[in-house]
Amino acid sequence: MMLAIESNGVIALRLTTMAFGGSAARHEVLLMVPEKVAASIEAATTLLTGGSARSVVDRYREHVQANSARLLAG
Repeated sequence: MMLAIESNGVIALRLTTMAFGGSAARHEVLLMVPEKVAASIEAATTLLTGGSARSVVDRYREHVQANSARLLAG
């Protein structure tokens, strides 16, 4: 549940950044795509090596919280 709430906050921050356009928007888009691919690979690796779904969700929350902090600071 917390992952859903936190990720919606990051989505709002990203959409706001993109709505203003410019180099910040371009930079955010260029960060997002590789980040999504890397997170997917990390999650699959965790599950394939015996990790739990809970550990995947916990790790995703870490990524989301880091993005939130970065977007709020910048």
